[in-house]
Amino acid sequence: MPTLEWIGKSKVINHHQDVPFRVLERKYSFDENGQHDEDNGSENMIIRGDNLEALKALLPRYEGRVKCIYIDPPYNTGNEGWVYNDNVNDPKIKKWLGEVVGKEGEDLTRHDKWLCMMYPRLKLLQKLLADDGVIFISIDDTEYANLKLICDEIFGSNCFVSNISWQRTYSTRNDSKGIVNEVEHLVVYSKLPDWNPNKLPRTAEMDAKYKNPDNDRTLWRTDNAFAPGAATHQGMVYAIQHPFTGKMLYPANGRCWTFGQDQMLEIMRGWCEYELRDLNDAHERAVVCGVPESDVRQGVQAIVLSESLEISAQKAQAVYDRGQWPRFFFTKGGKGGIARKTYLENVGGKLPTNFWAFTETGHTDEAKKEMLAIFDGKATFDTPKPHRLIEFVLKVAGNENALVLDSFAGSGTTAHAVLNMNKADGGHRKFILVEMMDYADSITAERVKRVIRGYGEGKNAVEGTGGNFSFYDLGEPLLVGDCLNEAVAPEKIREYIWFMETKQPYAPPCGGNPYYLGKHNSTGYYFYYEPQRVTVLDYTFLSTITEKADGTVIYADRCSISEDKLAKIGVTFKKIPRDISRL
Repeated sequence: MPTLEWIGKSKVINHHQDVPFRVLERKYSFDENGQHDEDNGSENMIIRGDNLEALKALLPRYEGRVKCIYIDPPYNTGNEGWVYNDNVNDPKIKKWLGEVVGKEGEDLTRHDKWLCMMYPRLKLLQKLLADDGVIFISIDDTEYANLKLICDEIFGSNCFVSNISWQRTYSTRNDSKGIVNEVEHLVVYSKLPDWNPNKLPRTAEMDAKYKNPDNDRTLWRTDNAFAPGAATHQGMVYAIQHPFTGKMLYPANGRCWTFGQDQMLEIMRGWCEYELRDLNDAHERAVVCGVPESDVRQGVQAIVLSESLEISAQKAQAVYDRGQWPRFFFTKGGKGGIARKTYLENVGGKLPTNFWAFTETGHTDEAKKEMLAIFDGKATFDTPKPHRLIEFVLKVAGNENALVLDSFAGSGTTAHAVLNMNKADGGHRKFILVEMMDYADSITAERVKRVIRGYGEGKNAVEGTGGNFSFYDLGEPLLVGDCLNEAVAPEKIREYIWFMETKQPYAPPCGGNPYYLGKHNSTGYYFYYEPQRVTVLDYTFLSTITEKADGTVIYADRCSISEDKLAKIGVTFKKIPRDISRL
């Protein structure tokens, strides 16, 4: 598989492991009653801070739980400043590159910088995806090829789903030159191979193809009677005698009948009397299968008329005139070949394609007007995405209970889409947004507030969606140097330890040993930690353990019991903070 090399790659491919774990500090909550300090228990989150550190902070609760990720990272067009659709020249990113990449960073091209920025973030996003999860990444031509290669490396080339072309504009500017770019890319990867999208609602145009000329029980359309794979399904290659003409009908070369012979026999008996008979037609069947006559399957009988052609034709004509023809019918007034009915009720929705027209997903001008309406005519964000685009993403990749993550949140479009869809169908989708810029509260969160409560006046008023969220800042790091940070609440440390050991969300046990974290896969876990004193794993502490488990892991500052004795009683000692500092 082709891989991409660039200056600084060796320094960032595993950098996500070195990113400090920071706790999330809730600053306020918001719901239909407004903003307040009390925690409203919302599972919707808006996080202000560097998205690399924010993604790391989300791991203890959300690794392997996110159904759908949508991100709109910088497009790296070469313009100055850290704004969406621009390159990577923000002082924060420059500082990060200097710290991580070192002196090599001085020679980075803007493409090198962009790749260094994206790689560790994509590594963490991949960890957060659920097994049935999928990520959509908006990008233009500038970095598409590079993005595709690093995603192949991180997610696996067999997890590539599609490169979708989104029609971002509805008209071409008069002063455009050259080949006009009317589309942007949506690069799509799944967590595991063979991911399937949701089917979309059918359109009236699609349903109009279904008729009912024979007064059947429901609408249907004409479909092919054959399926591929004649050579490998030779038992489904045989003759069917035409009841009107007496001609022996075979599938087209390389094809076989869509149904097995027993089922086809019962269907044909809906026209007249049929039976199975050996025609010694190995030659004809070999031609259809594309194999030598000596290799064709023997003993495959034909479906032939069991009465005279005259009587069979009379009975078949009566069925034709009556209507409600069998599933396989004869075209051209009964004198043509065999076709198959496909019933509308069995078709379901339509599969999404890799071209998304603005009529279904919105366009950039629509998104700008939407922001003006939300913010009372003030232009607050240069390059928003229309909420209809994200809604379409969620129709394709989500469900009514999906957890949706956007770590380049920008103007908050993803939250807007989630809230809209929940209002429309009563769903319980949840969103997590991350935004590093100063406008995380004044634009990102403010937009979500206005969407929840409603915005606009008079005929332009838009009813609120309802809903809630909590706003977070990145808090203290778990470790300061080689020591646990005493400013971090012990419960946050317990949550982190539990997750790193089990990869499961932490649920504090009720009662019992105060240092007990819980049991996972028959192993009990204890975090024997006190900020103000040194803890020692000794026999006194062991005597406090009452929870039954096949094995026990105990974190403490020190241990006074030998390794041999610990092994005999099935206890593993882990030293604080040494054994958690690099987890």
